[in-house]
Amino acid sequence: MHFFAMRLFRFALFLLPVLLVFPFCQKERFTTDPANQLAFSTDTLRFDTVFTQLGSATRILKVYNRHNKSIRISKIYLELGSQSRFNINVDGLPGDSHTDIEIAPNDSLYVFAEVTINPDAPPSASPFVLDENLVFETNGNTQTVILEAWGQNAVYLPSRFGAGGAVLYECGGGEWVWDDPRPYVIYGVVVIDDCTVRMPPGTRVHVHGGLAKEVTDTAVYRYNDGFLAFQGNGRLLVEGTLDNPVIFEGDRLEPEFAEEPGQWTGIWLQAGTSGHRIEHGIIRNSIIGVRVDSAVDLTLRNTQIYNTASSGLIGIHAKISAENCLFHSNTGYSIQLEFGGAYDFTYCTAASYGVDGEALRMGNALCLDDFCDAYLSYPLNAMFRNCILVGGRADQVTLFDRSGVAGEFNYELKNCIVRVRDLLRDNDHPEFFDFCQPCLNLETQDTLFLNIPEDNYRLDTLHSVANRYAVPVSGIELDLDGKMRDPVMPDAGCFEIEF
Repeated sequence: MHFFAMRLFRFALFLLPVLLVFPFCQKERFTTDPANQLAFSTDTLRFDTVFTQLGSATRILKVYNRHNKSIRISKIYLELGSQSRFNINVDGLPGDSHTDIEIAPNDSLYVFAEVTINPDAPPSASPFVLDENLVFETNGNTQTVILEAWGQNAVYLPSRFGAGGAVLYECGGGEWVWDDPRPYVIYGVVVIDDCTVRMPPGTRVHVHGGLAKEVTDTAVYRYNDGFLAFQGNGRLLVEGTLDNPVIFEGDRLEPEFAEEPGQWTGIWLQAGTSGHRIEHGIIRNSIIGVRVDSAVDLTLRNTQIYNTASSGLIGIHAKISAENCLFHSNTGYSIQLEFGGAYDFTYCTAASYGVDGEALRMGNALCLDDFCDAYLSYPLNAMFRNCILVGGRADQVTLFDRSGVAGEFNYELKNCIVRVRDLLRDNDHPEFFDFCQPCLNLETQDTLFLNIPEDNYRLDTLHSVANRYAVPVSGIELDLDGKMRDPVMPDAGCFEIEF
């Protein structure tokens, strides 16, 4: 007993300091301060290979603990989980999710990220641009690093590193023909000056949108990324055909993005440019469709602009001629004409169903304050012939005549189908139908289109009130579908009924 007691006493003496020190070390070993965050070797891990055949690439991310205590990362994971096209390996351990990863004071760990691409797969399986967040959860904080790769063999403009940046293209007054058989992918902002961009039939333009930021010495500015702009002597010529239209859309072609508005910013024809023409173009899923600035002239023929998060076509003190065009599913206005200008729309359909916006807004003033007490005005001259301007709400036309000066707000609608109600009140524009003759004010029970829920704005074959409501217009013998129009009593809107 004596020998055993002595050994037990010595063991207790050995254990006592360990027990005294161990809880103290445990308490102080890891920082739990939310202010102590991780640092990374980059905020965007780019796979800068454009794959022309099935292949994979690996990139390395270093994660730093720049603090004097160890830090425990609660979780590292790919945002899309099992749906991710990326794979990660954290300090030699594979898996798309890792927990309780420790980094010693002033030390680091490696994260290896891999992506495998098949550029010949359809874009629904291998998009033009793949981006995803790699997420780090530490001390109640969430930090992310963007993983970015390119899945399709395409022409990337301005480059594969263009997100959040702008590049100016010039060609000395010559032409730049976008006739590469590969699709064009705009990644950032492309500005054209002193150059005519010609897009032949079948050209496909995909734009990668999102929010971008510009950091200055005094502030951080955020803006919508992903648009095509023309300035100075820049000019856009879209030369699509009925069978091979030129298509502008986002770069996400998975089925769930097919009708999603706001995926990219739009086309901007800036002040002073001229000679723009879009024929058989399709512009969809953007924030705006086309913005036409002061003194700019644009011709639209057989063009569709739809699924926009704001207005489809915006004219500001501009000159626009449009025929056989379709505007629909525009969250703002289908057609928005501001600060005057000269406009001529023939055989056009603007259908504003399922959104809060209206088919048409026309104004002659540019407000300089919230109440428009200060403003600039410019004469408006607008003609609509054989057009359909309707939608789900009771009023589909907004008129804004701020100046009240005779001759500064001129509009005329002939053989058009409209939908108005409150516009006719005494404090608004009760004289509207004096300038809309002949016009049909659409009633709720009237039949017009073939299938509104399916966004099919062709005319109902048997009962459409647009049947034979128009008058012939010289030089426009075909409709948007290429069908021959009745030479004596054609139909209103961009589509002719085919019996």
